Amino acid sequence: MDFDALYHANFKLLDDAVGDWSLLVGNLEKLETQAENGLHKAANKAGWAGMNARVTKEFIGKTAGEFADAHTQAKTIHSILGDTVGELKRYQEDLQNAISRGQKKNLTVVSTGDGGFTVTMNVHPDRATKGHTPPEHDQSDVTALRDEVQKILDKATESDSSASKVLKAIADQSELGFSDAKYKNRDEATAAIKAAEELAKIAQKNPEDLTVKDFDRINAGLKKYKNDELFSERFATTLGPQKTMEFWAGINDPGVNWEIGRDRLNQFDDLQRNLGLTLAHASQSDSTAMDNWRRNVIALGDKPIHGDRGGPMGFQVMSNLMRTGDYDDQFMKDYGTKLMATERKLTDNGDHENTAWRHTAATQTLNRIGDDSGSDPLTGYLKGISNSPDAATDFFNEQYVSKNDPDNPFEHDTDDDGKMGKKELSNFQYLFEEREWPEETDPHGDEINTGRNNLALALEAATTGHPAGEYPTADTPAHNFDQAKLMRGIVNSVSEDPTRLKDSPYMSDSLGQIGAEYLPDIHRAMADGPRVAGSNESGWELLYPNDGVDAKLDHSAVTRFLVTASQNPEGYSALSVGEKAYTASLMDLHLNPDLPDSQRYPHSEHDTITSLARKSGEFNGLLAQGRQEAVLGPANAKDGDFDYAVSQKKNVISGIVGTGVGVGTSFIASPAVGAGVGGLAGTVTATVLEAYYKDDSGAYRSEAGEEIAKRWETVKDSTTNSNYTAANEAAKAHHADYADKLDVWVGEATTTGFSDANTALHGMAKDLDTEIPPG
Repeated sequence: MDFDALYHANFKLLDDAVGDWSLLVGNLEKLETQAENGLHKAANKAGWAGMNARVTKEFIGKTAGEFADAHTQAKTIHSILGDTVGELKRYQEDLQNAISRGQKKNLTVVSTGDGGFTVTMNVHPDRATKGHTPPEHDQSDVTALRDEVQKILDKATESDSSASKVLKAIADQSELGFSDAKYKNRDEATAAIKAAEELAKIAQKNPEDLTVKDFDRINAGLKKYKNDELFSERFATTLGPQKTMEFWAGINDPGVNWEIGRDRLNQFDDLQRNLGLTLAHASQSDSTAMDNWRRNVIALGDKPIHGDRGGPMGFQVMSNLMRTGDYDDQFMKDYGTKLMATERKLTDNGDHENTAWRHTAATQTLNRIGDDSGSDPLTGYLKGISNSPDAATDFFNEQYVSKNDPDNPFEHDTDDDGKMGKKELSNFQYLFEEREWPEETDPHGDEINTGRNNLALALEAATTGHPAGEYPTADTPAHNFDQAKLMRGIVNSVSEDPTRLKDSPYMSDSLGQIGAEYLPDIHRAMADGPRVAGSNESGWELLYPNDGVDAKLDHSAVTRFLVTASQNPEGYSALSVGEKAYTASLMDLHLNPDLPDSQRYPHSEHDTITSLARKSGEFNGLLAQGRQEAVLGPANAKDGDFDYAVSQKKNVISGIVGTGVGVGTSFIASPAVGAGVGGLAGTVTATVLEAYYKDDSGAYRSEAGEEIAKRWETVKDSTTNSNYTAANEAAKAHHADYADKLDVWVGEATTTGFSDANTALHGMAKDLDTEIPPG
């Protein structure tokens, strides 16, 4: 800070700026409220369909979010400017007071014209006359005043430069739109940047030189600031990709730093989580330094981190740090493309196992979250994209190998003519159907399947549009073409070879959830069987409305998929509870007399109810067969496991009855989310599910374990009760005059649906390798 600049500063322009930002903050707060209440919430309640459901609704949600971010950023900037102006005014006053005190001692502070100043002792001739005693001073007074003035200028410089540094960092966070970085004042933001630079400097040490104290300081700092935008970006870019990988690999190598491994091994998982979350947050920044960081991480992926001295590849190290946090989508897409290119190179396009990813006794452990060693980079990467749905969708649909590639090792009877030919594979097909996953066991000798399980999680995110393990919300966009294409690929793959899922039952929880969020598509596919007289394709589309792109599933493929996925308790519960909620939603929708004609199924109430009940019967019959196969077949599962899995869904009812399993075109059938046609959908659905939870509990165990016919009848009765409850509650809610006929309508239709399921099962018993109930 120049002496003249501070001493003669006119703060009117800065005061005006602070005032303008204050006004802007107030206006943006109003706009944020209007955007949320008048735009976003209204959009979520509106009846979207087609392209509007997939594009416009999502755009409105993002636009409302931008207003919120703009308000946040404006508040932060206003706070920083206000703090800085206030401090500079105080420093100017301190400077003027210091100079005034110096003058009383006959000391003068003079500008040198180049930003500096000097302090001189003056004795005025008049004051040196006889009888006048000038103020006493000596060289120490000169020095003291000089130091005081310099200290004030240093503080003013720090105030000004730190404000500039923070404001620039905030602006760099988002190239387009606004940052959601939120700070109460300048000091808070400055402290975050300072902490990032200090911790990065420690982490830059050679791993063998790191101390336990260093470990504790880094871990504590990352834990505190892992969600801080400015800290994350500054830490990542200051440390750099190379040093990041050397740091994580180094502390995990007992041959490099034995002391940290001895004293802090039980905290390595916390450090991995905190470091991963920090880097994920940083990856969202649009700063130039972060652009370079992302490019360099990918560039280092296929190279040993120690160069000629070897070590794990960059992909192996970095992928383990992707297991936590939501990384930038484009970064994850580019990273995945390069990773799969490396996979192709190291496996000759997948012709053999990639030994480079195999864990051996001599290989260091790079993962501390879970059981696997982290040697296979796809395991960590797949967990990473399970938090980044858009990146996951693109990754799985990307081509792995072309059928025209002369080195393509995959041959199939692509035309069902008995002749083998090259087959083009997507990343999904390669990973789900063909890849030889590196074998790994735990200390007890049991096989570790984290990679395949993470594959299922990533597929869940890729097909549903939300992170794996979560449930759809009002803001979840309708399924787009690429998501629907991938869903069709999953169903067809499981149908083609059910062992792909049966041999990996731990994947069924994710695939069951996927199926639960594609119930409109599944029911449309099943509707190609016997129909109500006079119905047509457009009628079925209205009966099972679908906001998103229809996955165009095949009926027989759906049958195999449902039977296979429901052989796992978690898969069964997701599909079973989801279908009960879905049917209840449909009953409430179609029995509402206020439903617009353009959305109404063009048939009588009788035909509508029986059509819904029949397909519900078929669906549940297939699930019953899957459960029965698990209990009575080689898997030797327990009915209690299925009952327990179903009961757990009661705790997440709002997620089960979300936009993904609701009818979607005109309401959200969720008691937690709220809106509905007539405002009654949540009540109907909740009543049906509560009855189902009560009805299902222990139902199988009341029957003789191996009497297939009795077990079949048990689930048919349970489904009939659920369908009747759904129809009856909807009829009561909408004051229908046919309630006394519902038991007959629903009973006959559900029984017919179970017969349809039985017929389908008999037709593919050999393919499913299962025992079919009589009938």
